[in-house]
Amino acid sequence: MNVAFIPVRGGSKSIPLKNIKEIHGRPLVYWAAAAACDCASIDKVFIATDSDSIRSCVEKFCAAEPVRFKKVNVIDRSAESAGDTASTESAMLEFAKNRRFDNIVLIQATSPLITGADLDNGFIAFNASGTDSVLSVVPQKRFIWTIDDNGNAEPSNYDVYARPRRQDFEEYYVENGAFYITSRKDLLATGNRISGNIRVSLMSEDTYFEIDEPSDWTVTESLMAKREEENKTVSSEADDEKNEKKPGCKYKMLLTDCDGCMTDAGMYYSEKGDELKKFNTKDGVGFRLCRENGIITGVITGEDVALNKRRCEKLKIDVLAPGCTDKAACINRLCATYKIKPEEVVYIGDDLADIEAIKLAGLGCCPADAAPSVKAAAEYITAAKGGEGVIREVVDKILL
Repeated sequence: MNVAFIPVRGGSKSIPLKNIKEIHGRPLVYWAAAAACDCASIDKVFIATDSDSIRSCVEKFCAAEPVRFKKVNVIDRSAESAGDTASTESAMLEFAKNRRFDNIVLIQATSPLITGADLDNGFIAFNASGTDSVLSVVPQKRFIWTIDDNGNAEPSNYDVYARPRRQDFEEYYVENGAFYITSRKDLLATGNRISGNIRVSLMSEDTYFEIDEPSDWTVTESLMAKREEENKTVSSEADDEKNEKKPGCKYKMLLTDCDGCMTDAGMYYSEKGDELKKFNTKDGVGFRLCRENGIITGVITGEDVALNKRRCEKLKIDVLAPGCTDKAACINRLCATYKIKPEEVVYIGDDLADIEAIKLAGLGCCPADAAPSVKAAAEYITAAKGGEGVIREVVDKILL
C-alpha cells in the first residue's frame, strides 16, 4: 500500500497558521491534499497536525468535496514532532512506527503547485528497477558564482571570457521540496526521507518556489493564477480541436519506446567514449502533429540516460518514463493520471519488453524490423524501420 503523508503544524512563525491561510481561493494545505487524492498510485492520504484549527479546516473542505477527498485521514501529530526545532523526519518516523504500509510519499504543503500527475510521475520513477527513493527536482540553467573568504567572486560553471548562451548550459537539478518517496522499511532503517539508490522526478520550473516567507506567497499565488488561466485556454482549445477532428481520430495518447523506434537501435561512440544516438527529424514533426491535435505524447524506455531526456525536451514530449521495467503498468498509471482509457492509447514498441504494452493499447504498433514475436502481437506494422520515421508514419495513420 502506498500512502501520502502531509505534515502540517500550527506553529509557523513567518506566516502564522500559513497551512490554512487561503491561497488562490483555498487553504494552503488543500492543494497538497488534492494532488495526493488525484494521484492514482496513492491509496491513502494522511494529514498529520497538532492544531485543532488545521484539523477543523481540513475536515471542512473534505466534507465539502467528499468524492475528491475520500482518501484523506486527519491524524494527530505529537507536540515533540511539531516543535520549532523538530525535523520532518521525526514526524514521519512517528507515523511509520504506528502505521502499516509499504511505501510513503512525503508531500510538503508549502508547494501548492504540485499536481497528481507530478506524483504519478514520481511513482513511475520509484517503481523503476533498482530504485530505493525518489525526490522532486526542478531543472535549472543558471550562471553560478562562488565567493571566497576575501570576498572575491568567480564563476563556477562558465568562463567569463567565453560567456555561453543560457540555453546551451548543461542542466543541473534543484530540490524543490515538493515530495519524497521511500519505503517504510528504508525510512525506519535510516531515519531519513530518502536513502539507497535515489532517482529524481522532474517538475515544472514554476514549482521552484516553496512558501516560507510572505514574498514567496505573493509569487506563488500569481503563478497559480497564471496556471489556471493557461489551463482554461488549453481546455478551450482542446474542445475546439476535438470538434474539428475527423471521426476516425479516436486516440488521446501516443506512447513509444525509444531505442529501436525513435532510433535505429544502434549504439554509436565518439573517440572520447561518448554515447551517441541517431534520431529522425520526421518523428519530430509527428510529435508536433500530435500536440496540435490534442494528443498527449510520451516515451517509455528501459534506459535512464540524459540523451533521451534532452531529445524529449527538444520535441516537447509530455511524459518521459525512464528506467521502466513494466511498460503495461506504466500505461495504466498514465491512463489514470490523464483520465483516459487504454483503448484510447497508441503504443509503439520493437522488442520483448514492449509486447504487453502493445497488447494493452488500443492500437499496438511496431516498426518493420521489430522482433517476430512483437510483430505477431502488433495490430499495425510500419513500412519504416526503427529510426526511419516510425512515429511519423503511425501519426499519419491515426490522423489521416
